[in-house]
Amino acid sequence: MSEVRLTVEPRTEFGKGAARRTRRAGKIPAVLYGHGSDPKHLSLPVVEFARAIRENGRNTVLTLDVAGSSSELALTKTITAHPVKNYIEHVDLLLVKRGEKVTVDVPVVLSGDPASGTLVTQDLNEVQLEADALNIPEQVEVSVDGAEAGTQIHASELSLPRGVTLQTGPEILVANVSEAPSESDMESDIDTEGAGVVEEASEDETAGEQA
Repeated sequence: MSEVRLTVEPRTEFGKGAARRTRRAGKIPAVLYGHGSDPKHLSLPVVEFARAIRENGRNTVLTLDVAGSSSELALTKTITAHPVKNYIEHVDLLLVKRGEKVTVDVPVVLSGDPASGTLVTQDLNEVQLEADALNIPEQVEVSVDGAEAGTQIHASELSLPRGVTLQTGPEILVANVSEAPSESDMESDIDTEGAGVVEEASEDETAGEQA
Protein backbone atom coordinates (compact mmCIF):
# COMPACT_ATOMS: atom_id res chain seq x y z
CA MET A 1 0.00 0.00 0.00
CA SER A 2 1.29 3.43 -0.93
CA GLU A 3 2.12 6.15 1.56
CA VAL A 4 1.25 9.74 0.63
CA ARG A 5 2.48 12.89 2.34
CA LEU A 6 0.12 15.86 2.75
CA THR A 7 0.74 19.27 4.26
CA VAL A 8 -2.28 20.13 6.40
CA GLU A 9 -3.31 23.04 8.61
CA PRO A 10 -4.99 23.09 12.03
CA ARG A 11 -8.53 24.53 12.11
CA THR A 12 -9.58 26.95 14.82
CA GLU A 13 -13.03 27.88 13.43
CA PHE A 14 -15.99 25.51 13.54
CA GLY A 15 -19.58 25.35 12.35
CA LYS A 16 -21.21 25.42 8.91
CA GLY A 17 -20.01 28.92 8.04
CA ALA A 18 -16.40 28.07 8.89
CA ALA A 19 -16.64 24.82 6.90
CA ARG A 20 -17.89 26.72 3.84
CA ARG A 21 -15.01 29.19 4.12
CA THR A 22 -12.55 26.29 4.36
CA ARG A 23 -13.96 24.70 1.20
CA ARG A 24 -13.93 28.02 -0.68
CA ALA A 25 -10.22 28.24 0.12
CA GLY A 26 -9.66 24.92 -1.69
CA LYS A 27 -9.41 22.80 1.46
CA ILE A 28 -11.48 20.08 3.14
CA PRO A 29 -12.56 20.20 6.80
CA ALA A 30 -11.28 17.06 8.55
CA VAL A 31 -11.00 15.52 12.02
CA LEU A 32 -8.14 13.26 13.12
CA TYR A 33 -8.84 10.99 16.10
CA GLY A 34 -7.69 7.72 17.68
CA HIS A 35 -5.49 6.17 20.38
CA GLY A 36 -7.40 8.06 23.07
CA SER A 37 -6.00 11.41 22.01
CA ASP A 38 -8.07 14.58 21.71
CA PRO A 39 -9.52 15.03 18.18
CA LYS A 40 -7.51 17.35 15.94
CA HIS A 41 -9.45 19.59 13.56
CA LEU A 42 -7.57 19.99 10.28
CA SER A 43 -7.84 21.39 6.76
CA LEU A 44 -6.73 19.07 3.94
CA PRO A 45 -5.65 20.26 0.48
CA VAL A 46 -8.56 19.16 -1.70
CA VAL A 47 -6.66 18.47 -4.93
CA GLU A 48 -3.85 16.47 -3.31
CA PHE A 49 -6.20 14.48 -1.06
CA ALA A 50 -8.59 13.61 -3.92
CA ARG A 51 -5.64 12.54 -6.10
CA ALA A 52 -4.23 10.32 -3.32
CA ILE A 53 -7.56 8.52 -2.88
CA ARG A 54 -8.19 8.22 -6.63
CA GLU A 55 -4.73 6.85 -7.44
CA ASN A 56 -4.04 4.76 -4.33
CA GLY A 57 -7.44 3.83 -2.91
CA ARG A 58 -9.24 4.57 0.35
CA ASN A 59 -6.74 2.57 2.40
CA THR A 60 -3.67 4.59 1.46
CA VAL A 61 -1.63 5.70 4.48
CA LEU A 62 -1.46 9.47 4.77
CA THR A 63 1.54 11.14 6.37
CA LEU A 64 0.13 14.41 7.66
CA ASP A 65 2.59 17.25 8.11
CA VAL A 66 0.73 19.46 10.56
CA ALA A 67 1.94 23.06 10.82
CA GLY A 68 3.60 23.65 14.17
CA SER A 69 3.49 19.95 15.09
CA SER A 70 5.12 16.62 14.27
CA SER A 71 3.95 14.36 11.43
CA GLU A 72 1.07 11.95 12.01
CA LEU A 73 0.11 8.74 10.18
CA ALA A 74 -3.56 8.36 9.33
CA LEU A 75 -6.05 6.24 7.41
CA THR A 76 -9.20 7.64 5.83
CA LYS A 77 -12.15 6.42 7.88
CA THR A 78 -15.09 8.29 6.31
CA ILE A 79 -15.50 10.61 3.32
CA THR A 80 -18.70 12.67 3.27
CA ALA A 81 -19.61 13.96 -0.19
CA HIS A 82 -22.33 16.42 -1.19
CA PRO A 83 -25.32 14.34 -2.38
CA VAL A 84 -25.92 16.47 -5.50
CA LYS A 85 -22.76 18.39 -6.38
CA ASN A 86 -20.46 15.48 -5.46
CA TYR A 87 -17.65 17.52 -3.85
CA ILE A 88 -16.06 16.33 -0.58
CA GLU A 89 -17.70 18.02 2.40
CA HIS A 90 -15.81 16.42 5.28
CA VAL A 91 -13.27 13.70 6.08
CA ASP A 92 -12.76 11.61 9.22
CA LEU A 93 -9.20 10.35 9.68
CA LEU A 94 -8.00 7.56 11.99
CA LEU A 95 -4.65 7.97 13.71
CA VAL A 96 -2.38 4.93 13.26
CA LYS A 97 1.13 3.97 14.32
CA ARG A 98 3.87 2.03 12.56
CA GLY A 99 3.55 -1.68 13.29
CA GLU A 100 -0.08 -1.34 14.34
CA LYS A 101 -2.71 -3.79 13.06
CA VAL A 102 -5.85 -2.24 11.57
CA THR A 103 -9.10 -3.69 10.19
CA VAL A 104 -10.05 -2.40 6.74
CA ASP A 105 -12.30 -3.23 3.78
CA VAL A 106 -10.32 -4.18 0.67
CA PRO A 107 -11.77 -4.53 -2.88
CA VAL A 108 -12.12 -8.02 -4.38
CA VAL A 109 -11.19 -8.21 -8.08
CA LEU A 110 -11.96 -11.19 -10.34
CA SER A 111 -9.40 -12.13 -12.99
CA GLY A 112 -9.24 -14.62 -15.86
CA ASP A 113 -11.87 -16.16 -18.13
CA PRO A 114 -14.05 -19.05 -16.94
CA ALA A 115 -14.80 -22.12 -19.06
CA SER A 116 -16.82 -21.60 -22.23
CA GLY A 117 -20.58 -21.49 -21.75
CA THR A 118 -20.44 -20.30 -18.14
CA LEU A 119 -21.49 -17.16 -16.30
CA VAL A 120 -19.64 -15.68 -13.31
CA THR A 121 -21.51 -13.85 -10.55
CA GLN A 122 -19.52 -11.84 -8.00
CA ASP A 123 -21.34 -11.90 -4.66
CA LEU A 124 -18.73 -10.05 -2.56
CA ASN A 125 -17.14 -6.81 -3.74
CA GLU A 126 -15.08 -6.11 -0.60
CA VAL A 127 -13.50 -8.31 2.04
CA GLN A 128 -12.64 -7.26 5.59
CA LEU A 129 -9.01 -7.89 6.54
CA GLU A 130 -6.67 -7.23 9.44
CA ALA A 131 -3.24 -6.05 8.33
CA ASP A 132 -0.26 -3.95 9.34
CA ALA A 133 -1.24 -0.30 8.79
CA LEU A 134 1.68 0.19 6.39
CA ASN A 135 1.17 -3.08 4.50
CA ILE A 136 -2.51 -3.07 3.55
CA PRO A 137 -3.08 -4.82 0.20
CA GLU A 138 -4.65 -2.59 -2.46
CA GLN A 139 -6.94 -5.43 -3.56
CA VAL A 140 -7.50 -9.17 -3.29
CA GLU A 141 -7.39 -10.94 -6.64
CA VAL A 142 -9.54 -14.01 -7.26
CA SER A 143 -8.82 -16.10 -10.35
CA VAL A 144 -11.76 -17.70 -12.14
CA ASP A 145 -9.62 -18.70 -15.11
CA GLY A 146 -10.93 -21.94 -16.61
CA ALA A 147 -13.51 -22.39 -13.83
CA GLU A 148 -16.29 -24.84 -14.71
CA ALA A 149 -20.00 -24.46 -13.98
CA GLY A 150 -20.72 -25.33 -10.36
CA THR A 151 -17.52 -23.74 -9.05
CA GLN A 152 -17.99 -21.66 -5.89
CA ILE A 153 -15.29 -19.58 -4.24
CA HIS A 154 -15.74 -18.69 -0.55
CA ALA A 155 -13.92 -16.14 1.58
CA SER A 156 -11.91 -18.90 3.28
CA GLU A 157 -10.33 -19.77 -0.10
CA LEU A 158 -8.90 -16.31 -0.77
CA SER A 159 -5.15 -16.09 -1.15
CA LEU A 160 -3.92 -13.39 1.26
CA PRO A 161 -0.46 -11.85 1.69
CA ARG A 162 1.66 -12.99 4.60
CA GLY A 163 0.67 -11.28 7.86
CA VAL A 164 -2.85 -10.46 6.63
CA THR A 165 -5.78 -12.26 8.27
CA LEU A 166 -9.39 -12.65 7.16
CA GLN A 167 -12.08 -10.94 9.25
CA THR A 168 -15.02 -11.58 6.91
CA GLY A 169 -16.93 -14.78 7.64
CA PRO A 170 -15.07 -17.66 5.95
CA GLU A 171 -18.31 -19.23 4.66
CA ILE A 172 -19.41 -16.13 2.74
CA LEU A 173 -19.66 -16.67 -1.03
CA VAL A 174 -17.30 -14.52 -3.10
CA ALA A 175 -17.98 -15.77 -6.62
CA ASN A 176 -20.22 -18.35 -8.25
CA VAL A 177 -19.79 -19.95 -11.69
CA SER A 178 -22.94 -21.28 -13.37
CA GLU A 179 -24.04 -22.37 -16.81
CA ALA A 180 -24.80 -19.42 -19.06
CA PRO A 181 -28.43 -19.35 -20.27
CA SER A 182 -28.82 -20.54 -23.85
CA GLU A 183 -30.50 -18.54 -26.58
CA SER A 184 -33.56 -20.80 -26.43
CA ASP A 185 -33.79 -20.34 -22.64
CA MET A 186 -33.82 -16.58 -23.05
CA GLU A 187 -36.44 -16.76 -25.82
CA SER A 188 -38.55 -19.04 -23.62
CA ASP A 189 -38.39 -16.51 -20.77
CA ILE A 190 -39.50 -13.71 -23.10
CA ASP A 191 -42.39 -15.84 -24.44
CA THR A 192 -43.49 -16.66 -20.88
CA GLU A 193 -43.46 -13.00 -19.85
CA GLY A 194 -45.42 -12.06 -22.96
CA ALA A 195 -48.02 -14.74 -22.26
CA GLY A 196 -48.49 -13.34 -18.76
CA VAL A 197 -49.21 -9.89 -20.17
CA VAL A 198 -51.78 -11.27 -22.62
CA GLU A 199 -53.45 -13.30 -19.87
CA GLU A 200 -53.76 -10.25 -17.61
CA ALA A 201 -55.27 -8.23 -20.47
CA SER A 202 -57.80 -10.98 -21.12
CA GLU A 203 -58.88 -10.99 -17.48
CA ASP A 204 -59.37 -7.21 -17.57
CA GLU A 205 -61.50 -7.47 -20.72
CA THR A 206 -63.63 -10.22 -19.13
CA ALA A 207 -64.22 -8.09 -16.05
CA GLY A 208 -65.28 -5.20 -18.28
CA GLU A 209 -67.77 -7.35 -20.15
CA GLN A 210 -69.30 -8.61 -16.89
CA ALA A 211 -69.66 -5.05 -15.63
